[in-house]
Amino acid sequence: MLKGRTRSVMVLMFIMMFVFVTACSATDTKAVQTTASPDNAAVTTAPVVKELPEITLTVFSMTANYAGEQPGWFAKMIKDKFNIKLNIIASNLAGGAAKTATMMASGDMGDLVVFGTNGKDYQDAIKAGLLLDWNKDGLLEKNGPNIMKNAGQAVEANKKQFGGGTAVYGVGHAVGNGDGPSEGAEMVFGPNIRWDLYQKLGSPKIKTLNDYLPLLKKMQELEPKSDTGRPTYGFSLWSDWDPNYMTLAKVIAQFNGYQDGDGFNPGDLILTSATENKAQGLLEENSYYMQGLKFYYDANQMGLLDPDSLTQKFSDASNKFKDGQVFFSHFPWLDNVYNSPEHTSVGKGMQLVPFEDEKVQSYGLNPYGGNRVWAIGSKAKDPARIMQFMDWMYSSKGMVEWNYGPKGLAWDIKDGKAYVTDYGWKALTSNTEPVPAEFGGGTFKDGTNQINNSTLNNSMINPDTNEPYDYLLWSSTLSRPTNPVVKSWREAMGAMTAKEYFVKNNMVAVNRPTFTGTAPLTPPSDIQQKQSEIGKTIKEYSWKMVFAKNDAAYTKLKEQMLTKAKGLGYDEVVKFQLEQTEKTVWAAK
Repeated sequence: MLKGRTRSVMVLMFIMMFVFVTACSATDTKAVQTTASPDNAAVTTAPVVKELPEITLTVFSMTANYAGEQPGWFAKMIKDKFNIKLNIIASNLAGGAAKTATMMASGDMGDLVVFGTNGKDYQDAIKAGLLLDWNKDGLLEKNGPNIMKNAGQAVEANKKQFGGGTAVYGVGHAVGNGDGPSEGAEMVFGPNIRWDLYQKLGSPKIKTLNDYLPLLKKMQELEPKSDTGRPTYGFSLWSDWDPNYMTLAKVIAQFNGYQDGDGFNPGDLILTSATENKAQGLLEENSYYMQGLKFYYDANQMGLLDPDSLTQKFSDASNKFKDGQVFFSHFPWLDNVYNSPEHTSVGKGMQLVPFEDEKVQSYGLNPYGGNRVWAIGSKAKDPARIMQFMDWMYSSKGMVEWNYGPKGLAWDIKDGKAYVTDYGWKALTSNTEPVPAEFGGGTFKDGTNQINNSTLNNSMINPDTNEPYDYLLWSSTLSRPTNPVVKSWREAMGAMTAKEYFVKNNMVAVNRPTFTGTAPLTPPSDIQQKQSEIGKTIKEYSWKMVFAKNDAAYTKLKEQMLTKAKGLGYDEVVKFQLEQTEKTVWAAK
């Protein structure tokens, strides 16, 4: 029989537990319970969804390529976890800068906001009071333990750069720590070509970029028609990604260790080295951009360039890759469009074949985060729940779930290690695999997170498995019997992945993370205006040069481009951009 004092204590404890549970059930997600993980880091405990009112969050994303309600498995996952739905507004599909200006003028940018850069729009939104300070009422401290644990330096960087050392108005994307390339199994850039045709042609050495052209011509002669009988080409380009230049000519610089701008300041009329304090003006004689234009011009003269390149969009070119009309890919991720099980099972596929002089650019691991910013609107419906949603995406568990779907569908765990399921090998490669109704229905591709921004870098180590988040680098993936194309490539190249090959052969130029403690400078209005007009000229003449009738026409168009660009203030804008790079990025390295 319990003594009176003991019984009283137990009754009191029961009452306290009842009050605590009742209080938590009665409130919204402003009260968040935390527990200690094995490494003593705080981890958010998922709220009891049935006690939360359903809300639809307006997500204004400057990076999204989808508009409307988030569909599929990701929609079901966040509905189950947070009782939220997402209505995505994509500025890319609604007028671009004009849509952003309209949202800002309305005084309400939505509940969750994703900025494409941390430049003028982001800074103007802060000044106008359109974004919420995450330190207000302890919002981040109470609801963002994983953000603080995994992206703490990025939060501090935001506070110093944009919050006057006290306020936090967001956090950058692709946060990572460490040396070496930031990419996973594949780099961002190739080049990748038709591996089966390359082998049939004797796997000739490719020393320089121009050596691809005669090789691609032989491929075209070997396979003149695609799967559906359409003509094949070495290259199929697209123009809808072009900002102030021809994007796929700029990629040639990234094959050589240079990038557009300096990675910090706004400005894309210069190319800067990833590893040295060196830069090129975009239109400088023999710059990598100008080499790119000449490369495509030569390809067109040889009948290797798809004549639709100027007028088609990326989606059009993607369909041609899928059909086998194209032999050269700038981006390894585009290979998946062609590398379907139907093709790879019979030995057909795209794989990395770099040129010997290549130094592929890597963005590098950045503890301060990239310039795409996650933010919360100042008029958000439920800031605490939004913060919990983001915190989940910055957690180790959330990273795997929002990238690859719910556990048990495309991936699972065995003996403490993640592995891709049979379903996953179909869904993660072709992306069009139907999703069972209990997981959200639709196709796997349509169900992916349509906000189109990242949180942690995919090559970082998942503490739950001690392996990278990138499923292509899981031990279960690397030891798995693979298709004939990958098997052949590994044997010939002496590496398991493209990244391993580049690193082993010292063919990577890794950007060093830079933190200046200041916000990127917004260029004066006259510089912005000149840059815009110059960009229009560069785009127009770049495409004309690529499709020039002959050498004389090419040279004439090149001279016209230089004359017009300089007349619009090209030299002045380039000088301004170089000065900003020298004062900030180079001074900090």
